[in-house]
Amino acid sequence: MSAEALFSIANSVAMVAWVLLAVLPGRAWVRRVVTAGVVPGLFAALYVGIVVLVFHGAGGGFSTLANVALLFANKWMLLAGWVHYLAFDLLVGSWEVEDARARGVPHWLVVPCLVLTFLFGPAGWLGYRVVRWGRVGN
Repeated sequence: MSAEALFSIANSVAMVAWVLLAVLPGRAWVRRVVTAGVVPGLFAALYVGIVVLVFHGAGGGFSTLANVALLFANKWMLLAGWVHYLAFDLLVGSWEVEDARARGVPHWLVVPCLVLTFLFGPAGWLGYRVVRWGRVGN
């Protein structure tokens, strides 16, 4: 399968997971599939598979910005990096939903944070922290 095809599949799976997290956060099966790790687990397995198969011959590395650019010039390593983002952003969004539920933060206040987390990762996490602080003070 091509990197482009895997990219499209991963994006589609991520979009479905995010919609479920935003629309049906209280459903047990959503928590098991999205929050508890099935979808992030699939992304993690894909990431590990790509890295194991491609990293050694990809060129570049993590020691300088130029080396990171060289590493991500390889489309498979770029895909691995993207899947890394998908997995971790989804885990952060799942944490936001679970934390909000535990602290009594209304879900409608969390949904904009989920959108930000999906699109801009750390900005969504920061937004949720602000919402949480405004609602519960910590």
